[in-house]
Amino acid sequence: MVKNFEDVQKLSKDNTDATMKSFGALSKGSQAIATEFVDYSKKSFEDGTKVVEKLFGAKSFDKVLEIQTDYAKTAYEGFVAQATKIGELYSDLAKEAYKPFEAYAAKVAPAK
Repeated sequence: MVKNFEDVQKLSKDNTDATMKSFGALSKGSQAIATEFVDYSKKSFEDGTKVVEKLFGAKSFDKVLEIQTDYAKTAYEGFVAQATKIGELYSDLAKEAYKPFEAYAAKVAPAK
């Protein structure tokens, strides 16, 4: 009976440890993702402001079209790159959050 109680107690401790490590990974990953969103938003706003200034300084309609076309192209490319980076961060977050439970799950899972 004492052996079973010790096993349950150790299992509980292992579960708590794994959960705390997972929460740490979630916190760290979430902060990294939030930082990326803030940095991208700031850069996007600054780039948009520069384009508006260029548009006000344009002397012809053709120049306005050129400025707008260049901005649309770079904004799209920047968005795709940022979306890829954010996707990778979310993937890494999921892997890191699950990692503490891998060994724990192997202990708990019944043998086949």
